[in-house]
Amino acid sequence: MPKNRKPKSATREWVESILIALVMAIVIRSYFIQPFKIPSGSMRMTLIEGDHLFVDKLTYGPQVLPPMFWDIGAQEGNPPLMSVRWPNSILPLTKIRIPGFSRPHRGDIIVFVYPVDPTKDFIKRLIAVGGESVEIKDGAIYINGKEVTDPRIKHTYYYNRGDYGAEGQVVHVPPGYVFVMGDNSGSSLDSRYWGFVPVANIIGKADFIFWPLDRIRILQ
Repeated sequence: MPKNRKPKSATREWVESILIALVMAIVIRSYFIQPFKIPSGSMRMTLIEGDHLFVDKLTYGPQVLPPMFWDIGAQEGNPPLMSVRWPNSILPLTKIRIPGFSRPHRGDIIVFVYPVDPTKDFIKRLIAVGGESVEIKDGAIYINGKEVTDPRIKHTYYYNRGDYGAEGQVVHVPPGYVFVMGDNSGSSLDSRYWGFVPVANIIGKADFIFWPLDRIRILQ
């Protein structure tokens, strides 16, 4: 005859519930949807400071191992008290993606790990993919010599600035990289200044503003 099991204490049940919820939250954030807050005006007026949005990771396919760059106790001008990183032995897994439904396309708004400082995530609009040439001429974008007519891009005036966006300069995007710019071209630190984003750095596609309430909308 089986022995009667000792009932779980209320404290143990509470702790187990918290742990299960935490694991579920980590899985959802890592492989499905990640919240993101707009920190600057580089994407005005599509996105403004303080907008909270969801980043869809399923469309492009999530990374097998999401990047982890946590600096604890960091203050401007001083090193952090503690930095948390994945061990070098498993870092290659951050470059491998689970197959998604689509590849990144021109006009998509993407969130990515900033190539210059991997502790930061940036959000910009994808302008060109690997193998294409980009030129900014009279405020318009030319891809492979042809003006872009996509209204998400055509309705923005792009300024000739930076080492990769000078007047008369044609930039060739290497395979495996993308070229990105902010909708607020006059106040955006983007590919014109620091170059290309590795496709492996793309976290996901920004799809939906969920806060504040008067800003709720699907992004184009």
